[in-house]
Formats: sequence, C-alpha cells, structure tokens
Amino acid sequence: MKTSEARPTKKFYAYREKLQKLLQTGEQGAVRRAEYESGLMAKSRFVELNGIVHHYHDSGLGSSGETVLLVHGWDCWWMWWHHIIRFLNERGIRTVAYDLRGHGWSDNDPRNDYSIGSFADDLEALVEVLGLKNVHIAAFSFGPFVALHYAKHHSENIRSMVFFNFGYLENNRFVEKLAPATLNFTFNNLLRKVSWWFPTYVFARLVLSRNTVLFHDVLIGFESLSLCAPQAIEQSTGQITSMEVTESMPGLVEAVRMPILFVAGEGDTIMTSENTAKLAGYCSKGIFVEVPDCGHLITLELPETAAELIYEHVRHCSAQGKF
Repeated sequence: MKTSEARPTKKFYAYREKLQKLLQTGEQGAVRRAEYESGLMAKSRFVELNGIVHHYHDSGLGSSGETVLLVHGWDCWWMWWHHIIRFLNERGIRTVAYDLRGHGWSDNDPRNDYSIGSFADDLEALVEVLGLKNVHIAAFSFGPFVALHYAKHHSENIRSMVFFNFGYLENNRFVEKLAPATLNFTFNNLLRKVSWWFPTYVFARLVLSRNTVLFHDVLIGFESLSLCAPQAIEQSTGQITSMEVTESMPGLVEAVRMPILFVAGEGDTIMTSENTAKLAGYCSKGIFVEVPDCGHLITLELPETAAELIYEHVRHCSAQGKF
C-alpha cells in the first residue's frame, strides 16, 4: 500500500470551472452557491490511495480533541455532509469527509474495482496517511458497509460509529437477482441521462424523502450521478443486494465492541426503521433512534437533526472514555 500527496483531479478542476461560470452570471442565488462551495473547496486535499487519487475535505480546529470521519453513501459524494461539517466544526470537532473511489472528486478506478473490500482498503489507507487515531465514524446508506469492513480489522482505532438509514434486509434469491438490475436501470439508464434537476428531484421526493429539501441541496444531490462512475453504481448494487453481503451484516455488527448509534427515518421505505432496529439488536453497544417524519436522505432532509445526533453521540462516548 502506497500513499502520497497528489494533484487535484480533472473532476475537481471541472467543478471549479463550473462555479466560476456561476459567479459570472451575476444571478444572486447562483453567486451565493458558487461563493459558498468555493469556500468549501479551499479545504479540499488530494492523496493517492492504493494507486487512485482520492479527494478529502479536512476542516475544523479540533479544539475538542475529537475527529469525525464521514463516509458518504451509494451514488453520493462528500458534499452531502456540508451541513454536518459546519455544525461539528463550530463545536470544536474536526471533520474529515472524503469521496470514495469513482465518486465525487476522486478519480475513477481504471481497473473498475468498486468492491466493498477495496473501499475499506482505501479508508484504511486514508486513516493511515492522515495519522488519525481514536476516530468517530459517521456513515449513511452504503457507507456503513465500508465502515464495518474497516472496523473488522481496525476496531482499536475507532471510538464510536453512527449509522444513518442502514439496517438488516431480509434477502432471497429472487431479490438478489432482480434488485441489482432494477436499481442499475433506474440510476444508470434513466436518471443519469436526465439533464435537468427537476425530474430527479421528483423521484427523490416521492421515493426517498419525506421533507422538502433546500434548492442548493437538491443541486448537490443532482451532481452526484454525473460525478459517479457508472461501474461503481452497477457493482455496488450487486453487492448490497447479494445474499453473501446481507447475511454477513449481523455477524459484522455483533463482532463490533464500540458503541454504534443506529439512526432510522420513520418514513424510510428503502431501509425501514424496523430493519434498522433489528440490526442494532445484534450490537452489544447498539443504540437505536427513530427520527419522526424522515425518509432515507436524512443528511439533506433534516441536516441539523443528523448533526445533533452525531454531536451528542460523540460527546457521550468521549465522556465515557475509551471503550
């Protein structure tokens, strides 16, 4: 495993150019968005992990002595955390949010390897190169798969974890065969080809969200597909719906000895609160919280609620000392 500092990716430069064009429009909303995101980009860094250039955003003075490592979900990118980052930084907590290979501003893998194991290896490399110790991990949707596989071999370096919208799905051979094709068709063959944000927002609002999302966050969500490698979507859907992966989740959670806060949206139709509560029951130090009137996209639907849950969990675990 080799790691080294790297130049920003082409995806990063292309996005910066897009923001510069927004600044030139003079339109108030576009200018505010461009200025805000340009400010975020100032904290962006790039590093080569396992032969692939990864983007990560490192911010916050960390006066509390705590660091939260943020792992985004399937077909998402680091900026889904931007509200949470600001909230935690203002309270003295350092945050490190990164883009998985093939997502966001991280390069695509020329070998097209987007396995959970490879994502976990990248996380291990990032933690090592940044010298992170006793970190707290927050992850949503697909992110907990990566976090649990990392924790399997490095639990001594994790103080606590928070999982959003992640649970134990009952699986069978029919679902294993049908679900990947359905998801891949929806996201790679339909939504990816949509050039206007509105149809994608309607889909998310009807299927994934119970709350109206800020327009800026709609655009952040819309950017996810164009920044994500099609092969990453295809491979991830196959993995998370496979019998092998779904049946391994209880064992992975049961083996963890640090506290895990499992957060479920009461109205999440993708990963129901019942499924989340069931998985939390396998964890010896599992805590289950159901958020009323919330769907699958809590970090954008109810970002302040999500941030407060992370913050209070970190405070509680820090007060209790090393587990």
